[in-house]
Amino acid sequence: MGRHREFDVEQALDAALCVFWRKGYEGASYADLTQATGVERPALYAAFGNKEALFRRALERYYAHYLDFFPAALELPTSREVATAILRGTAEVNTRYPDRTGCLGVHGALAVSSESESVRCAVTEARANGQALLQARLERARAEGDLPASADCAALAAYVCAVAHGMAVQAKAGFSRQTLEAVAEQALATWPAGTARARKRRTAAA
Repeated sequence: MGRHREFDVEQALDAALCVFWRKGYEGASYADLTQATGVERPALYAAFGNKEALFRRALERYYAHYLDFFPAALELPTSREVATAILRGTAEVNTRYPDRTGCLGVHGALAVSSESESVRCAVTEARANGQALLQARLERARAEGDLPASADCAALAAYVCAVAHGMAVQAKAGFSRQTLEAVAEQALATWPAGTARARKRRTAAA
């Protein structure tokens, strides 16, 4: 009969996530991970696999537990509300913890060696999936008249994601949540209005 693990796997994963968030993939050493989790390296990798496998599990947990505002934003009724919730959520999570500012998805594999190319690809794929979901939501908004028929939904989705990623870099550099929220408001100032929204504004003004 196999020996039971003597540590809480979920707690160890949370601790590893925080290390990767703070130091990035390559910046996180085996010593950092074992010290943070309180688990010796053989037991840690028996539970999760190698360092890359541990990072991938941490990245999945990060998206599920810290970026849950993103899928919630996609359910909001208007495209502007969607973009607002995404950028405000980005400002909040990137400054929530003073010891690990910025975004794990952006900084976790921002600069990796050729040996870690698969990690960079995993992070890039996760970000691309999020952008694709946002684009699909904006295309629905365009079909509903919430965005103008001429709106380039691919470019709009890329724009929102580029602003969010830039905010993550600024947070890592020490920018405050207030400053990041101001950046978000500036980015949203010229959000395009579709015919449905234009009609609502005219009706309200009448």
